[in-house]
Amino acid sequence: MAKHSRRDFLRHSLLGIAALPLGAGVLSRTALAQSLPRLDIDNAQAKALGYVENASDASGNAAYEEGETCANCMFFNAETEGCQLFPQNSVEPGGWCQSWTAKP
Repeated sequence: MAKHSRRDFLRHSLLGIAALPLGAGVLSRTALAQSLPRLDIDNAQAKALGYVENASDASGNAAYEEGETCANCMFFNAETEGCQLFPQNSVEPGGWCQSWTAKP
């Protein structure tokens, strides 16, 4: 039978307590990301990058190729529908912008 000391108990308890803020930070960041407002197509950065909510609407853009959407772009986060290029907003998975880059 293993003998556990009071010192071991306190050390493990303190490590567990110290990890709580980290776990809470991860959970709250995910919850925050999931509640991001949808990107407005009139947003200045969205306009600068030629963002459209429906990728087929970008067919006149020379940078667009059939099949490119936010959903298959490396900057897109499927869990939150967030985009690294628009960190304060979520984007349409079927959207597109000229910064589209294939996922590695």
